[in-house]
Amino acid sequence: MNDTVSSVILRLGERAGIAARRLVGAQTAQKNLALETIAGRLEKAQADIIAANRADVAAACERRLDAAAVERLELNEKRIKAMADGLREVAALPDPVGEISGLTYRPSGIQVGRMRVPLGVIGIIYESRPNVTADAAALCLKSGNACILRGGSEAIHSNRAIAAIIRAGLLEAGLPEDSVSLVDTTDRNAVGELLRLDKYIDVIVPRGGKSLIERIMAESRIPVIKHLDGICHVYIDDKADIDKALSIALNAKTQRYGVCNAMETLLIAEGIAAAVLPPLAEQLRAKGVELRGCEQTRSLLSGCMAATEEDWATEYLAPILAIRIVNDIEEAMAHIQLYGSHHTDAIVTEDYSRARRFLREVDSSSVMVNASTRFADGFEYGLGAEIGISTDKLHARGPVGLEGLTTQKFIVLGDGQVRA
Repeated sequence: MNDTVSSVILRLGERAGIAARRLVGAQTAQKNLALETIAGRLEKAQADIIAANRADVAAACERRLDAAAVERLELNEKRIKAMADGLREVAALPDPVGEISGLTYRPSGIQVGRMRVPLGVIGIIYESRPNVTADAAALCLKSGNACILRGGSEAIHSNRAIAAIIRAGLLEAGLPEDSVSLVDTTDRNAVGELLRLDKYIDVIVPRGGKSLIERIMAESRIPVIKHLDGICHVYIDDKADIDKALSIALNAKTQRYGVCNAMETLLIAEGIAAAVLPPLAEQLRAKGVELRGCEQTRSLLSGCMAATEEDWATEYLAPILAIRIVNDIEEAMAHIQLYGSHHTDAIVTEDYSRARRFLREVDSSSVMVNASTRFADGFEYGLGAEIGISTDKLHARGPVGLEGLTTQKFIVLGDGQVRA
């Protein structure tokens, strides 16, 4: 059985590699045409996609997946329209491929610069949401990369239907259909085979739960663009504007709960805690948020549960908030360094020097001053779309959009120069 899966994955890799070499030379207009064509085909095939999706939803209900999982899986006319709109939005974004920067003359007379180029073949391993099939394919295509998609077994019928439409659209636009490939098996061994295909795949992007990402980190022979946790902090400094602090903290926690850029721990300076915590707690509790605090926090807030060591290191993805009162910015940054996940952290302060220090010293992929952590998002950053968020330092960090799916190479322009 493993040999069969291995040979299937190997063939996908070989074909994707050939497609990637052709995509390098594809013009922006041709890539945009493909994206527009696929968007139109998705809308026309709406009934077929929904029929395929119903098979997945029925199987999920038989397996008694929870309501949230079924909701993530389900496709309807509105979601298919959103997929098509997403493809058109990617088509409208600037193409990073071929961009030349830093071109300078050297004493020898040569010009040296850098050109942005695709990574090559991207393996994307994801769970539940079948719309990722279209979203990921669009970003890879626009950035000139071929991709091999391995969705979750729970969405196999939906993913097959969407992938078939994408491949037909590629052919219609004159691009190789193997620019986008789907691993058309639910065999779990397929993931392991993909992670060993370093001869053909240049980078792996996981989209899913912590257990999936931990497995990929442990097994992959290929570089991975990922983040594991989103333990995000807001630190309210004693020089904060109280109205700003209340608004930012409330939004960072309650705008959405099950997202990686939601605040999970609130840090607050001792000098301002008595003025901020009671009104903030009232607003949070009105939205159903459970509060867990340090001893000082509990002395200010009746009914607040005691926070444990585990709470400081937990990504709740739920209406639960850990609160700790600290002496100053020094102690706040030490807490973030010890318990944070290098995702997104924010300071609320009117002190320019402290704000600059926080920006410089907090080692996270996004660091904010007087803004909600919920802004850590590719669309909000002006990237148009994102394939995920990376907390690594190489090669992409933060929300990963089109530019993050490319790399740079040095280029040299000469006119017959030779080295002495």
